[in-house]
Amino acid sequence: MCPPFLFSKFAGNFDQMVFSSKLIEDAVQEFALLPGIGKKTALRLVLQLLKMDEQDVDAFTTAVGRMRHEVQFCKICHNVADTEVCMICVNRARNSTQVCVVETIRDVIAIESTQQYNGLYHVLGGILSPLDGIGPGQLYINTLHDRVKNNGVEELIMALSPTIEGDTTVYYIARQLKDLPVRITTIARGIAFGGELEYADEMTLARSIAKRLPIENYVNSAGS
Repeated sequence: MCPPFLFSKFAGNFDQMVFSSKLIEDAVQEFALLPGIGKKTALRLVLQLLKMDEQDVDAFTTAVGRMRHEVQFCKICHNVADTEVCMICVNRARNSTQVCVVETIRDVIAIESTQQYNGLYHVLGGILSPLDGIGPGQLYINTLHDRVKNNGVEELIMALSPTIEGDTTVYYIARQLKDLPVRITTIARGIAFGGELEYADEMTLARSIAKRLPIENYVNSAGS
């Protein structure tokens, strides 16, 4: 355990700080690479780790290291998994005829947190955004087409963030699947236009899924 008085030495303006330990400076620089973590926050995190028992820090670093080296992406839905197929896809209690299409893994976590959906998922890996160089080839749209064609999917729930890019992606996928016998619905407009799905509260998200609309109604409501 490090003596408490050492931590007061690191208080003050980070930009003017001269570290007496290169190890701490390097750790701060690495934490600061994470999104949303400034250098002051990174310093607080590093100092907190320095206060912790060595065994707890070892457990922390081991968990992070194993996560980065061992995590896989489900070969069916592209969600994160510990094996080739994720726990959701192998769960026979879930409704395999229903697939919820989302942008990212974070959206799967958000919807699962509502405990109101019992189907499967398909993670696109993003949404169409030509200005950012993201076209159909960069997304998992082809594998979605194959799932609908070959796996008895009866309904696709398009749970993409209600933005212009999200709507464009919904329309594009609907066109690609228009010749397949699948019902395409989309979450209701309980999520404000321009909002991100992952930031919606669980109640609003649950209601948006429960009150989903046929895509034809969605197109008309979005255009009005």
